[in-house]
Amino acid sequence: MEYKDYYKILGVDKKATKAEIKKAYKRLARKFHPDVSKVANAEEKFKEVNEAYEVLKNDENRAAYDQLGSNWKQGQQGGFGGQAGGQGGFGGGADFSDFFESVFGSAAAGGHSGFGGRQSQSFARKGQNIKQTITLPLEDLYSGVNRTFVVQQPEQGPNGQVYLAQKRMNIKIPKGIEPGKSIRLKGKGEPGSGGGPNGDLLLKIELDKHSKYELKGKDVHVDLLLAPWEAALGANVHVDTPTGKMSLKTPANMQTGKKMRLKGKGFPSAVPGNLYAVIKIVIPDKNEKAKKQWQDLAAQFDFNPRA
Repeated sequence: MEYKDYYKILGVDKKATKAEIKKAYKRLARKFHPDVSKVANAEEKFKEVNEAYEVLKNDENRAAYDQLGSNWKQGQQGGFGGQAGGQGGFGGGADFSDFFESVFGSAAAGGHSGFGGRQSQSFARKGQNIKQTITLPLEDLYSGVNRTFVVQQPEQGPNGQVYLAQKRMNIKIPKGIEPGKSIRLKGKGEPGSGGGPNGDLLLKIELDKHSKYELKGKDVHVDLLLAPWEAALGANVHVDTPTGKMSLKTPANMQTGKKMRLKGKGFPSAVPGNLYAVIKIVIPDKNEKAKKQWQDLAAQFDFNPRA
């Protein structure tokens, strides 16, 4: 059985600070995580990195490991695994190597500390959070709804390895939650280790790109289609809003691009935004009768919009 150099595994100096050790651990844990890594021996590397971090992140465990050094076999024969007086401790349930177990004894197997025999939760670690995106129409964000989504939720297999499984989940969408914000589902992330709690599932809200509405800050913009005579004469029309159709009286001589404001009908919040109906003039489909009428109209006007 070979000596495990935990500093070398994490790629840090023996004088590395806690912050440097934590930074190295996070980088390597992401690199070798079995769910995402393409490295052939990723699972083995991932376990090595976790084991190294479990020892080096705790001051007393690290000091005991440093004191033992490469003479670990003598330390083992001298009863170091159960006789040292520290209180670092290792939580039960972790999958440690034979080297670790031979040095720290029951810490790896039974949940009791290898230092002084005390039970400890210093190795209890919360599972990682999982981030996903869900797409919603603006109407749902206005009203708040319960919707069913298929999400990727972590599950732990018989061998202890975590994998992502597709699950249908009913999600409560709070009224007025803004795109870019996340809904947090506690305990639905990756399983914790050493008795630690599960991570959380974070569902980031994304606005449906095919929506008829455009959200600009708290203001909502929607096209209002008008026939040429409606734009010229004014009309009573209905405009679409995320809460349903609303009646609107348009003044005469409206031009494409002009906006009509519906105050307070924008995105709901403590101070709601406005809804803007953006005028868009639509010409009827071409036919011979319409063509003659347009020609008669053109003859009656001396008008050049580009002048």
